[in-house]
Amino acid sequence: MEVTKQVFYRTACSYAIVNLKPIVPGHVLVVPTRVVPRLTDLTTPELACLMSSIQSVGRVIEKAYEADSLTVACQDGKAAGQSVPHVHFHILPRKFKGDYFSEKMDDIYPALERSEASLHQHLMVANGVDNSFQPLKVDADEDRQPRSASEMEMEAEWLRTFFVNPLTKS
Repeated sequence: MEVTKQVFYRTACSYAIVNLKPIVPGHVLVVPTRVVPRLTDLTTPELACLMSSIQSVGRVIEKAYEADSLTVACQDGKAAGQSVPHVHFHILPRKFKGDYFSEKMDDIYPALERSEASLHQHLMVANGVDNSFQPLKVDADEDRQPRSASEMEMEAEWLRTFFVNPLTKS
């Protein structure tokens, strides 16, 4: 799957994309442009830039989805549940009321782990990563259907409007 049209934010060192199978509305990914498997493989300037992007994207996601806060997560390595050998952060808008997980806030973490298993193809194509990598086997949520390319493109277009200069830092 080509994800270029699903990018709504970009800097020299990172980009943000909408999610194929979001856990909650507004669940997005922030990814460094250089493909590396672990956080420790990023240089200090790359990591600083990535964190700045996470902060900028997080502000927009919280505002756009009228969230009370955010869950920001990174599964750093296969044993941590990382299914794609490329660093990426999940940003999930959270609400006290109306959030699928609002009654049991920590239930989002097992759902995130299941979600990670379906992310493999989505990022592999985007980054030209070798398809021979086998993701960690987890119980994927079969009930959550992937969105169409047009649905994801529409969300990305809408999110771009929240940035001062689309596809660049706000």
